[in-house]
Parts: sequence; C-alpha cells; structure tokens
Amino acid sequence: MESAKYVSLKISKTRWRPVSHSSLQQPDIFATGSWDNEDNKVSVWSIGDPGSLGLEDGFEGDPQLICEHKHDGDVLDLQFLDQERIVTVSSTGAVTIFRHHQNSQTVSVSQQWPRAHRYPCDDAPGTGVACSSPEIVTVGEDGRIIVFRADHEGVVRVIENADSSTLHAVTYLRTTEVLTVNSFGQLKLWDLRQQNNSPSQVLSLSGDRVPLYCVDRHPNQQHIVATGGQDGMLCVWDVRQGSMPFSLMEAHSAEMWEVHFHPTNPDHLFTCSEDGSLLHWETASPSERPSFLQGGGSSSMTSRSAMAPAGGNQSIMSAWLCGDPSKSRLETTHMLPSQTLSVNSLDVLGQCLVCGTDGEAIFVNRQVPV
Repeated sequence: MESAKYVSLKISKTRWRPVSHSSLQQPDIFATGSWDNEDNKVSVWSIGDPGSLGLEDGFEGDPQLICEHKHDGDVLDLQFLDQERIVTVSSTGAVTIFRHHQNSQTVSVSQQWPRAHRYPCDDAPGTGVACSSPEIVTVGEDGRIIVFRADHEGVVRVIENADSSTLHAVTYLRTTEVLTVNSFGQLKLWDLRQQNNSPSQVLSLSGDRVPLYCVDRHPNQQHIVATGGQDGMLCVWDVRQGSMPFSLMEAHSAEMWEVHFHPTNPDHLFTCSEDGSLLHWETASPSERPSFLQGGGSSSMTSRSAMAPAGGNQSIMSAWLCGDPSKSRLETTHMLPSQTLSVNSLDVLGQCLVCGTDGEAIFVNRQVPV
C-alpha cells in the first residue's frame, strides 16, 4: 500500500521512530522536519489504525498528523535519540532535543544548544546529526564536529577545525568512531577516544573533488559504507582497504541527498535525489531474485557498475563488494511515480518506507519487498 499526504510544507527530513528489537511489529510512527517555509516545524505522524488515535478521517496507512512544534530555521537533519526524543540540527546552528509525550500526544523542547555551530560573526548551519544514546554527534558548515550528551548541559567535546570545508553528514561506525563526508569528496574516520583533532583515516574520490552529501554504514559489516553526492553516483567503500571507493554506480541524474541500507536486510539499499526519484537497490543473483522482480518488470534494470577487483582474502564477502558484477547483479527499481521535485529524505524500517519531498508531499509505502 502506498499513500501520499500533501502537507503544505517542504519536507527536508523524515525518520521512523525505532521499534523494539524484541518485537516483530512494523513501525507506525514517524517524524518529519521542514525547510524553506516561513514557519518550519517538527511533526510527528502515525500510520497506525486511525480509530486508536480517535481520528475520524483517513484510512489505515494514510499518515495522520499527531502533533507538531515550531522549529527555528530549516530542519537540516533529524534523528530519533530513543522512543520519545528527536534531535534536530538547524540552519541557525542550533541543536535541539524535542520530546514526544505519548500520553498527551504533544511535542515540547526538552533541551537546546543554541548556536552550537557558528562562524566568528554569524550562525553556521548544522548539517548532520548521529545518535548513539545518550550521545549525540553533530557536524556543520563551520567544519566542526561536536559531541553532546542528552541530559548533560554543556558540550562534551568539540573538534574545532575538523574540516576546512563543509561537513555534510555524519554516522556512527562503532560506538567510539564516527564517519564524516565533506564537500571535497572526502570520507574521514574519527576515533572519539583520541584527544587529537585529526582523523584516523581519510578516504577520497580520486580526481574531481565531487562533494559528498550523505553516508550510511552497512548494519552488520561496519567496514562497508555507502555514500552519495553532487554527481548522483552511488559509491560503496571498504574502509579496511585502500583509500578509494570499491565500486561506483550510476544512480541519479542530479544530487543524491540520502542513502540507507535496510537495517535488517542490508542486501537492499535505498537512495533519493534532487532528480525526483527514489531507488531501491538489491543485490541478488538471477536465481535468487524474488518473483516480484523476475521477468517482465519494466521498472527493473541492472545498473552499470565499475567494480574494482576484490582485494584481500575475505571469508565473508559482502555482495556489495563482490568483485564480479555478473555474479552479483544489482537490480534497481523506481519506488515513486514520476516526480518532478526533489526527494530530500527517506527512511526504511521493516517493510515500511517513508520519504519527503519539495513537492510538499510525504509518501508512505508499507509493503516494501525486502
């Protein structure tokens, strides 16, 4: 089932609320942030049974607004810290923790660090946030990496000149290591236990310095990382080997804004772009391909990839690093009806996918074939 909700706000970010690992339940709550509007908002939505929320209109699966809160500046990134708290970074440089009160179905600001990202005489937009509760790491246009702790007033740590260019995104590699991507096309590894302010590793796209805008790490094999950027290419890296991407795939015809491995089935990966498309990537040999993708699927195509030969002796070889593209075919499927405006953000959990667009629409798909 796919449903579209028009919300009269440009949606910059969208994230599912985490579900407990012990339960097999599908996610039913997600949050969005807006940008480029007179009044921006952080909003919480439900796709659960409307009756349980006392909402009259709307069928099951049609996103229903539960509550929202004004947000100063554009929401440039947004992550759930836990079941109740949402962290945002703003174009004003502020880092804010919002709390979703599930009893009263309201949202309030529970903590804020105003102007965390800043230039000497102006605000610097915060561009990315990663959470490993209770820790929060943010990056910004000021080239700073800042570590916070929820319920702790001060800043835990600042890496002042982490980068001379804009840092666009950050993700945890392990509990003490984060990865950042920048506008020089570099991927940098930071060990937060080290007191020095330099990266433990730098990887980069050779040749042109194509800005990288997004990064995600493989949920089971932390050394595998996917990035996307200005040229719309999907890059897969092995941070244990070499300093260049392992494979490059033509993905989008414009900037790639987000890339996400499926959290529990990482043979599936999703990307979205300024070109208005949302792609589902799947590594499977033709015999393994599920029936929904076999034959006759005009939406399915094998991408052209420039796979580098596999280096090193690896007993467990991820399909994403397979040296022979003919053995590990990559299927790509378009997930949205043809869009004209940018798809800025996506998130996938269980069989549910949500994305937000500059067309002031949220799309929810509850039957993602993973």
